[in-house]
Amino acid sequence: MPRIILDRTVVAAFALAVLLVLPTAAQVIDSGKYPDLKGQWLRPTRGPFVHGPPWDTSKSEGLGQQAPLTNEYRAIYEADLADQAAGGPGNNWPGATCRGHGMPAVMAVFQPMEIVVAPEVTYVMPNDVHVYVRRIYTDGREWPKTIEPSFLGLSHGKWIDEDGDGRFDVLEVETRGFKGPRAIDISGIPLHEDNQTVVKERLYLDKTDQNVLRNEITIIDNALTQPWTVTQTYRRMPDPRPVWVETECAEGQAFVRIGKENYMLSADGHLMPTKKDQVPPDLRYFRQTQK
Repeated sequence: MPRIILDRTVVAAFALAVLLVLPTAAQVIDSGKYPDLKGQWLRPTRGPFVHGPPWDTSKSEGLGQQAPLTNEYRAIYEADLADQAAGGPGNNWPGATCRGHGMPAVMAVFQPMEIVVAPEVTYVMPNDVHVYVRRIYTDGREWPKTIEPSFLGLSHGKWIDEDGDGRFDVLEVETRGFKGPRAIDISGIPLHEDNQTVVKERLYLDKTDQNVLRNEITIIDNALTQPWTVTQTYRRMPDPRPVWVETECAEGQAFVRIGKENYMLSADGHLMPTKKDQVPPDLRYFRQTQK
């Protein structure tokens, strides 16, 4: 009798394991329904630039971007450009001190990006000062009542079959729930300090070239007088087995931000100014060197 009870227990445990596995197996993705997004994606426009890669590649950098900024935030941006012209890294670009760029700046894609499509979430992984992981939830979930703020924000998306051929063509995404500071591009086009930014995206493969990915990005922000839509373009690298290089911005980083000022470390490890007549940091809590 004990032997029979043991066998039944084993059978029951096995049956339970099968039931637990079945829902997972049922969610294996049908790759034929989704666009082929494998490989490395890179922004074609590489420079050279004075202020860094512009957000809108169809326009010149800096003020030539014609960002629809309010008067208050245009003044902030002009001060940022003036700091760069004087030799500083600018006041509005967090990446200067290796902080995360956040959205939408990461989607400028300065280094190769990878996209992985799973049944309930699409992973977008730009590689820049850090390796970022954006999780775009496509399972139809509701927005939570509260969102833990982050530089990348919370992204909800939806796959769409626009031409009715049974395959998805477009991934529509909305991202909100941010913290700052963040900027739109390396030149420091500012976002509002209230961090109420909403970013909407439409990602799709070019119909004439499946190695070209378009991303229509609309930024809605209180630093702007109106929503700003720019289409980013990414090209798939030809190597079918690409090498992914690790990026760690803090390694060899020279810029140091103290208070509201940016300084640099010289080759021999000493703090130095980034621009002419820059005030030194406040050393009131340090014992002064006797001369």
